[in-house]
Amino acid sequence: MSEERGDGGGTEFERVLAALRTRIAVGTYAVGSQIPPQRQLAEEFGVSRDTVQRVMRELNSEGWIKSRQGSGSRVVKSPTHVGLPPKLETPRVRAALGTFIERAFAQSIVQLDVFTLTSESLDAHIRLQAESIRLGEIHPERIKLRMLLPSESLDLPYPRAKKPEGEEGEEVPQRQPGQPDRLQERLRAITRRHTTSMRIALLDLKAEGLVGDIDVQVRHVPLTPTFKLYLRPGVEALFGPYEVVERTILLDDLTEVEARDVLGLGSTLTRHVNDEGDPDAPGSVFIESMQAWFDSCWNLLAEGL
Repeated sequence: MSEERGDGGGTEFERVLAALRTRIAVGTYAVGSQIPPQRQLAEEFGVSRDTVQRVMRELNSEGWIKSRQGSGSRVVKSPTHVGLPPKLETPRVRAALGTFIERAFAQSIVQLDVFTLTSESLDAHIRLQAESIRLGEIHPERIKLRMLLPSESLDLPYPRAKKPEGEEGEEVPQRQPGQPDRLQERLRAITRRHTTSMRIALLDLKAEGLVGDIDVQVRHVPLTPTFKLYLRPGVEALFGPYEVVERTILLDDLTEVEARDVLGLGSTLTRHVNDEGDPDAPGSVFIESMQAWFDSCWNLLAEGL
């Protein structure tokens, strides 16, 4: 079956998946609520039922929904760092990426330093803020983003296909000899797609005369992310380790692979705030140390400078 393709070269599957993830994140589909029927979603997004079914399987494998034959799909979990209300967020406690990005874009000068496995989560929030700028809700004068991603040549420990039950030895390869690992290629394709989407979303703001200065830089480092880090230099930080899980990954040819993976959308983030006037306070020390770590990787480890 050929994959439906939309504008910008992205698949319709990715477009619908991103939209539904965002709706779950911001509470349009709250925990416990029912996702609209597949036929209704197919009509709304202008895609086939097969595409919607693939999206439902992906959301189910990521743990956000549970689907039952004859009773539809219900939201059972909300990404902890994507869209929780600010009232649930306290310093050095579970935090939300959505409100962190909102605080950054509420400033006249937006500065963000990011280290992550992919740019998928950040892309969704950058595009939401870009829309707020177009609507005249916020008015930043300058946006500066630096992002560190793992080198594309790096052999990452996840995602990896699981060994069949009871067998010893290495993980099951999802490739023929001499061919790239399909799970790793899928991960890299997701990263490229969202990094490009985010860059375009920001640069378009400058082209439209809405933001005077846009500086987006992406560098790659020979490191496997075991955590994700978001920094507003000198102000606050979000930090969260990736949790390794077992889940089913659906490849483009509809092959289902049982794999060990990490779910960025499900990682728990903690917020650390600069305690003004007390450089020895835990929040201040944490931000300073993580900023020093980020800058050292940016300057000394990044490839293609």
